Amino acid sequence: MEKKRVVVGMSGGVDSSVAAWLLKEQGYEVIGVTMQVWQEEDRAAQEEQGGCCGLSAVEDARRVAAMLGIPYYVMNFKSAFKKNVIDYFVGEYIKGRTPNPCIACNRYVKWESLLRRSMEIGADYIATGHYARVVRLPNGRYALQKSASAAKDQTYALYSLSQSQLSHTLMPVGDYTKEEIRSMAAKLGLRTAGKPDSQEICFIPDRDYAKFIDQETGRKQEPGNFVDKDGAVLGRHLGITHYTIGQRKGLGLAMGKPVFVTEIRPESNEVVIGSNEDVFGDALSAGQLNFMSIPDLQGEREVVAKIRYNHQGAPCMIRKIGDDKVECRFPEPVRAITPGQAVVFYEGSTVLGGGTIL
Repeated sequence: MEKKRVVVGMSGGVDSSVAAWLLKEQGYEVIGVTMQVWQEEDRAAQEEQGGCCGLSAVEDARRVAAMLGIPYYVMNFKSAFKKNVIDYFVGEYIKGRTPNPCIACNRYVKWESLLRRSMEIGADYIATGHYARVVRLPNGRYALQKSASAAKDQTYALYSLSQSQLSHTLMPVGDYTKEEIRSMAAKLGLRTAGKPDSQEICFIPDRDYAKFIDQETGRKQEPGNFVDKDGAVLGRHLGITHYTIGQRKGLGLAMGKPVFVTEIRPESNEVVIGSNEDVFGDALSAGQLNFMSIPDLQGEREVVAKIRYNHQGAPCMIRKIGDDKVECRFPEPVRAITPGQAVVFYEGSTVLGGGTIL
């Protein structure tokens, strides 16, 4: 039988390096690819600050591929990344929302663009080093299940993958813990064995989102008023792109007690400030839905919802309130429901689906 061909997205990190080795061991014909997404090469050099797709990533991935004896290529996805990740990120912040660029990158670049290119060169699958598992359910649908490593599970950032994408996806790392992956890499002598995990957003290594948005738009965001929920002015803010729901630090307000961002109003350029209790809510609505383990949502359903990447998840009831809109009601209020972030629904360890918080 002819060996199946798989393109492994190699970020230069330990997880994708071991993913390539595992698939080769399983008998696949493995091709390594690094996705070039940086808009400026000099920015890419800031690898050590946490980026995953810069110049040193290419060098690390190339050397690992050579050691494994697999072909290796760099593919240019700059335009797809600019349109679907950077422009989206900037646009959402200007609208007073808090985007999740990693989810957009996974959906539109790492899968849509890479999968299309891989199919063109005769691949049967693409593979990544994500901590998640692809399963085929008894109802015939493909879904994601949480990885063996609960602390590293990445299913939240992958909820938007389509049935077609999942059917052509392998995630061999999902069956292992991070410690096991590093141990494998060390035994193999891979240069990426001790490489630290990438942190934060790869295209903003200094983490100054507001400065990046000013550079991208070519204009500085307008300062405005901090107000309380009744509209009383409390002070001046630096521009709405500096803030997110639940934020406490960096407000520059001397209120004599801890205060938090509870709402961002782009139409009036106001940032609403309140107490910790004001940050909690018991309901949200979400759109841009993608259901994974089921074709669509019928009636009410009890699930566990995660409202941000590092949220533990909370029980809630969900129901459709429109063609592309779902309402979630939590019996216990949850902290910092943030428009623009994803809400992902789980049944046990399986991803039911998710959407973008409105």
